[in-house]
Amino acid sequence: MSTPSPSGSIRPPIILPPNGVLAHEWIEQYGGSEQVLAEFAELAPDADILCLWNSAQGRFKEARVRESWLARTPLRRSKVASLPFMPMTWRIWRNKGYDWALISSHAFAHHFRTPGMSFERIFVYVHSPARYLWAPEIDSRGHGFARTIASSGLRAIDRHAARHPRTLAANSEYVAQRIARSWDRTSRVIHPPVDVERLSTVDDWAELLTENERTVLDKLPRPFLLAASRLVPYKAIDQTIRVGKKMGIPVVVAGAGPDRDRLESLAEELGSHVTFLGRVSDEMLYALYQEALVYVFLAVEDFGIMPVEAMAVGGRVVANSIGGTAETVEGIGQVAPAKDIEAVAEAVERVAAKPRPNSLSLEKRFGRARFRSEIAEWIEDVL
Repeated sequence: MSTPSPSGSIRPPIILPPNGVLAHEWIEQYGGSEQVLAEFAELAPDADILCLWNSAQGRFKEARVRESWLARTPLRRSKVASLPFMPMTWRIWRNKGYDWALISSHAFAHHFRTPGMSFERIFVYVHSPARYLWAPEIDSRGHGFARTIASSGLRAIDRHAARHPRTLAANSEYVAQRIARSWDRTSRVIHPPVDVERLSTVDDWAELLTENERTVLDKLPRPFLLAASRLVPYKAIDQTIRVGKKMGIPVVVAGAGPDRDRLESLAEELGSHVTFLGRVSDEMLYALYQEALVYVFLAVEDFGIMPVEAMAVGGRVVANSIGGTAETVEGIGQVAPAKDIEAVAEAVERVAAKPRPNSLSLEKRFGRARFRSEIAEWIEDVL
């Protein structure tokens, strides 16, 4: 169960009270959780940012970022190997005058504590309880070593830590339900920020491409289905390739990752027309959203920022009927069970016949100004 986020008009930008601290698992150059952290950093411009390690030097002012002891060890190169040390690490931070904390958690950052700070003043924004502990069926990291340490008591430790903060926020209703199952806690749903305001200001993203990018875009077959994400198994790009084969429509794959060889072999085996572009620029990605017949996104995601970005630039979307994406595309795109190729193909046909989406409603549901307003309201209710 969850408590819905408050509705109403969006207030002017607000700065959170002084003497706070922000915490985030580890900082990468790209990622939806990092976008949340970036908004937190603007809401609390003087707050330190605590993390296990920082792999995105320059993204935040170096003077603000404090890394843990793990950053000085080889463990920073292996998230799985460092898992047993994470809960303990989040419990030993020195208090440098912090009065409250805003936590961005998708593993163990919600274990954070520091001397002199009441749990009543710790706010935890939950991207998900650690998938490899609580949802190993949809996260391959839940197998092997991670599953072994889960069975050794880490789940009990994690559940106990989640009972301490007074209030939790979830990034989707789907995650709120997982929080209730895993931690027996209610949470307030606040969808992550998507830069709908900026994305919707460009009518044709192809006009912003480099000459080489425009050449690549113009040579793509029309129509095509788009599959764009990191190339890892749980993103289910193989299912999009199968849908394209069934419908006789070429598939364009944008993204890089360890699953590329397997996906190329599958395309060859099926005799499918699949074009692999590798990693592309943001401008190229947005242009692909606009040029594609449909963006097919079949991963089980906790929220799923990319389908919202696609709809913000006018792209049509079909998403998995399981997960946070089923919430985000509701009323705009189509959903279907990812494992049912025929159902996905029918959803593609339905959404392709609809007008392209308008960004106005998306801004109210997912925009950055809306996110800041809801986060500030959540914290002010307590502080």
